[in-house]
Amino acid sequence: MNAKVSELSALDDFIKLPEENILEFRKKGHTLIQNILSKEETIVYRPVIVDAVERYNTEKRKLQDRDTYGKAFLQIMNLWQVDANVKRFVFAKRMAKIAADLMGVENVRLYHDQALFKEAGGGPTPWHQDQYYWPIDTNNTVTMWMPLVDINVDMGMLTFASNSYTNGAVFNHEISDESESAFDDYVKKKGFPISRAQTMKAGDATWHRGFTIHNAPGNNSDKMREVMTVIYIADGARITPYKNDWQKNDHHKWLMGKPIGGLIDSELNPKLL
Repeated sequence: MNAKVSELSALDDFIKLPEENILEFRKKGHTLIQNILSKEETIVYRPVIVDAVERYNTEKRKLQDRDTYGKAFLQIMNLWQVDANVKRFVFAKRMAKIAADLMGVENVRLYHDQALFKEAGGGPTPWHQDQYYWPIDTNNTVTMWMPLVDINVDMGMLTFASNSYTNGAVFNHEISDESESAFDDYVKKKGFPISRAQTMKAGDATWHRGFTIHNAPGNNSDKMREVMTVIYIADGARITPYKNDWQKNDHHKWLMGKPIGGLIDSELNPKLL
């Protein structure tokens, strides 16, 4: 059963980031920050998010009956809209301030949250760029990827092609077998260093720019890889014309169909600081 909102830590205090994390993020397009949530905070928030995922997950097919994307993870988006307890996590100023500090901006807005739970035996997540899907006019976007349980590389650790974000969208491919092949060739041709942690504790998080190329291996363990993500965009970003049908869908779903060229400031995209 969910904890009451009043019993949950607010997560609204700020953490001073080590300078090396900021420099790494701005150079490589990703960084790992440890101990964002304490063990005690993770113990409280994990069941809140897991309970919401169980209630709102709509994927009922067996793993073998799904396509590559479906085998990669269970994906449940914008849980903050349907669960007040999850909202407290998604709107946390602690994480929003980290996002702002990494990007060097004064304030950030929410794009959306998504739980990414990779089941035991779940397949790999192909190489892709998140911002391929987003009709946003800035490179100042960042995704926080936080495991809710201790994980190791065998459970599907997020893997980055360092320095790969600077050229914007590389291909017109959604996440798929096709994107995996094309990006794999591109990453090798460009000689981008491949980087991933061997282990992460619950409450640690990686942070990556929207155009950073990344993937994850399958989950070869017998445990669920429970990860919660929040996508932040710099305040002042605007909506761009569609470059694919996915961006058209995102415009209506996450930006509430606000005018192209206008500010991203709908009620689904609140300022977080």
